[in-house]
This record gives sequence, structure tokens and C-alpha cells, in this order.
Amino acid sequence: MLFSYKAIDTTNTAREGTVEASSIDAAIATVQKRGYTVTDITPIDTKKSILNMEFEWFQRVSNKDVVILSRQIATLFDAQVSALRIFRLLASEAEKPQLARVLNDITEELQAGSSISRALSSHPEVFSPFYVNMVRSGEESGSIERSFLYLADYLDRSYEVVNKVRNALVYPAFVVGIFILVMGLMLTLVIPRISQILTDAGQELPIYTRIVIGLSDFLVNYIGILLVLAGFGGVALWRFMQTDVGRRFFDELKISTPYFGSLNSQLYLTRVCDNLSTMLSSGISMVQALEVTADVVDNTVFKEILQTTLSEVKAGRSFADVISEYPEIPGVLSQMAKVGEETGNLADILKTLATFYQREVNNSVDTLIGLIEPAMIVLLGLGVATLLASVLMPIYNLTNTI
Repeated sequence: MLFSYKAIDTTNTAREGTVEASSIDAAIATVQKRGYTVTDITPIDTKKSILNMEFEWFQRVSNKDVVILSRQIATLFDAQVSALRIFRLLASEAEKPQLARVLNDITEELQAGSSISRALSSHPEVFSPFYVNMVRSGEESGSIERSFLYLADYLDRSYEVVNKVRNALVYPAFVVGIFILVMGLMLTLVIPRISQILTDAGQELPIYTRIVIGLSDFLVNYIGILLVLAGFGGVALWRFMQTDVGRRFFDELKISTPYFGSLNSQLYLTRVCDNLSTMLSSGISMVQALEVTADVVDNTVFKEILQTTLSEVKAGRSFADVISEYPEIPGVLSQMAKVGEETGNLADILKTLATFYQREVNNSVDTLIGLIEPAMIVLLGLGVATLLASVLMPIYNLTNTI
């Protein structure tokens, strides 16, 4: 939700602007983080006519947008352009209104004397804790352009892996959806008319034909109830997934399902190793790197592993010794991490592991694509053949008896 605010800064200068937040309290907190005292804040009415309606889903800032933005910032910093001028320039060139608003807010904060990392942290919906900590590290070390370059490379790798996995599932999902739609139309519109002819003929029908006709009758008579139950089931499942128990259940399912579990585990290991390597290379401590990685790994099981590892590392244990106790962490990872800790080269070791797991993910996806296409062709062919045979065979027998 978008809010318009009026405030005064530490020098009693009047400030105005907009801020994106989930509630008015969150909006006030965001403005106060910028060092302003809020004097007035009101929600902006974003209701528009149907022709001019903004669809927020299409306006949202995607991972791809952040990748491109990071690369542009890194390039402009390398060209010795000031931070204020960079964000002002990128705000004026942004194609998405949402991204332009975010960059304009950051420009205002920079103009008021805020640091880049603090300005970015005011927009957690766009910049993750990992992103903000990487920028803060670059500010403290005086190598801000290198931090944005690291971020651009990391986000590029992450986007490539996740996008490849997602795209691999689009084709089978589309084919299965079309198959279900066609079969549903056949069973509810075509089969009932043919079944009436076969029933009136008084001929003994094969068992598979009776099964298809029974299924067709069931769908025709109870389609409304089934749709209502499916709707309630979908809502109940979605609400269950929002709970801690549900989230934990599905996160465990993601890494335990045959084949897909291995693929998802490799994907999360890629993210963990890449995050830790990028942050350690930027001079961020292991404790802070583990804390941030736990927040962005996006899996409850791996998050709990990293949080426990964080507590143990704070208590004085080594990173490699702690992760070796978890069956979800491959032995090669803990062994190589131990070598990296002993040689003081842990960041490079983790980067090598991230590259290895990324390659494994790519190979697994390629194999999945190679197997799923012929398997789906066979299964869909069998389904269509069974449906047609159950109808055509009785009709053929009927014509022979005439």
C-alpha cells in the first residue's frame, strides 16, 4: 500500500514523499528509519478505472530487475559517478513505476545524509538482508563498487539457476493441464451422448467401457460439488502452508521426494555456499554471514541447520564440525569446509562448491527434461487410447451385429 508523508528532518527542514508499506504503522516506522519526524501521513487512493487499473503483480520489482539494477550501479560506481547521481539517474530511467518510486525514496534519503545500506534497508520488499549487508560491508571497507559487482554476479547466478528449474516445470505443467481439460470435456460432454446410444442398444459392455461410463456419470452429476470441494481444499491447503507446521512439512517434502528431493537439496546447497562465499569474500564475519544466509535460504530445514550452526559457532565450534552432524549436508561439503578453515581459504572453497552444485542442478534439470518429455507422451497416449478404445470397441461390435 502506498502512503504520502510530510515530515521534518534533523535540521528542521520539511520533507515530503511516498513510502510503500503494509500498514500505516509500518509506513511511519519506515519514514522514522530515515531520521525524519512524521508530521502527517495518509494512504494514497490507488483505485482507478478498469482501463487505467495498475496490476501490482506485473508492476512488482522482480529478481531480474534487481540483477540488472545491481549491474548498472556497479558500472556507474566504477565510472566514478556519485551515489546520489546514480540513484537519481536510475530512478528517471526505470520503466516500472514501483521501481522508480523505490529509487526516488533512496535518492531522498541519500540527499538527507543517509548511507546507501540504510536507505536500501527501508525497502525490504526489494532488497534482502543479504543485499543490505553486502552493501554495508562495501561501505565499511571503502570498496562499494566491488560489493555491487559481487551482488550483480551472485544474483545473476542465483537467477539463472532458479529460472532454469522453474522453466523446466512449465512445459509438463502446461501439457498436464491441457490433458486434464480435454479429458474433462470428453467425459462430461462427449461420453454421456455416446453412452446413451450404447446403453439403448442393450449390448453387454466391456468392463473398461463400464468404468469410463461410470466415471463420466459421476462427473456429470457431481461436478459442482467436486469444484466446491476442490476450492475449499485449495484454500485449506494454502492456509496450512502458511502455518509453521505446514511450512515445515512441505519444506521437508521438497528435499525428501525421490529425484526432486535431490534436485531441491542441490539448489539450496548452491544458495547456501554461494551466499556464504560472497559474504566472506567481502570481509563479513562467519557469524553475520550465517545469520543472513539463514534468513534468505527459503527452506525451514536448512534455516534451522544454519541457525543451530550459528549458535555453535558463537560458542567456539568450527563451522565444518557442526555441519558434519546433519544428514542433509553432504560429507564432501563438510570435509572441504574443514580444509578451507585449516588453510584460511574457506570463501574460495565454498565458491568452488557452489559452482559444483550449480553444475549438478543444471545436469539434473537437463536429465529431467530429457526424461519427462517421452514419459509424458507415453502416458498421455495411453490415457487417450484407453478412452477411445472404451468407446470405439463397443460401437464396432454393435455395427458388426447389425
